[in-house]
Amino acid sequence: MSRSEKLLIFVLACIQFTHMMDFMIMMPLSDIIMESFSLNPLQFSWVVSSYTFGAGASSLVAAFYIDRFDRKKALWFIYMGFILGNVACALSTNYIMLLAARSISGLFGGVMGALILAIIGDSIHQNRRSTAMGYVMGAFSIASVFGVPFGLFIAAKFQNWQMPFWFLSAISLVVLWGINKYIPSLSGHVEKARQNKRYQVFLNIRNDPNQQRALLFSVMLMLGQFTIIPYLARYMVRNVGFEQSQLSLIYLVGGALTIFSSPFFGKLADKKGKLLIYTIFGIINLVPILTITHLGQVPIWMALCVTGLFFVTANARFVPAQSLITSVVEPAERGGFMSVNSSVQSITNGIAPLIAGLLVVETGPAKTMVGYNYAGYVAVVASLIAVYLAQKIKANY
Repeated sequence: MSRSEKLLIFVLACIQFTHMMDFMIMMPLSDIIMESFSLNPLQFSWVVSSYTFGAGASSLVAAFYIDRFDRKKALWFIYMGFILGNVACALSTNYIMLLAARSISGLFGGVMGALILAIIGDSIHQNRRSTAMGYVMGAFSIASVFGVPFGLFIAAKFQNWQMPFWFLSAISLVVLWGINKYIPSLSGHVEKARQNKRYQVFLNIRNDPNQQRALLFSVMLMLGQFTIIPYLARYMVRNVGFEQSQLSLIYLVGGALTIFSSPFFGKLADKKGKLLIYTIFGIINLVPILTITHLGQVPIWMALCVTGLFFVTANARFVPAQSLITSVVEPAERGGFMSVNSSVQSITNGIAPLIAGLLVVETGPAKTMVGYNYAGYVAVVASLIAVYLAQKIKANY
């Protein structure tokens, strides 16, 4: 890769880091937030889902307009809104304010994720795209290793769950400078996009079974993960035996493993084929899903081995999956389609915790969680459907 491509990928990875930390931090803070606001599992599900529903709504609206603008200008505007959303979270003092603030963050965060994928698709050749995707998605790992544990640390240190959002807002201002300096103007798609009807992206989806399969694939991909992730931290405390202070180990170990595995699987997907690598790890990922959701009182090291395997295999399937999805549309339509895809993923990410919230209940004085295994079964069925759909997707661009 050229120096300019490397700098581009680095800035996109920084954006992805802040995006993923913002999304992820709510889940390990679940125990603190639920206690602070006296929330039940279903109420906390709405806190998580408010972000994803906001992201889904904004991404759907963005599909009409996003390809009509320079990618850099659109990204700068959306990232500024993302920062303001995190400031609103940090200022929240009650449940309703938190729901509203998370919705605002989601409004901008969802479109931002779609723009990152569109920029990669526009800037990086298909033969190197999974490698680039692996590095950018590796930001999830860095968020797990550094962002989330540090967020938990400062929340505990200051005895204030809002502190991680102040931290996130501060580093996002530095990333905003990086967008100005290192993201190039990307407007080659604009002229053709403006010749199309505003709702052209939806006409294309209606008329193209390949795009329809890609979107359904996204739905199943998300259901295969986010029916279990929102309650992972709570389950480890209530059922497995983790102390609150030990939760960061889950994200530290899982993130450390995926820092190295994410770029590796990206390169492997470019070399051996996106579909093959996705299929292999889409199936392997079923093992830790079932193990986690049936885990009882076990030594901490054993639980960390299982959660670490989950992070690695989930990431290994997600990198080639995203490359497959970005390859079903041409550049002039990519931003709109990826916005629709982001909307579909965000709405699914909002529905998945609600499904789990209906299946999971807490019993007894210790608030032991019951029904988490059923959430695991939903994730397994969705993952198997995703593996089937992946075989039907044609990566043409």
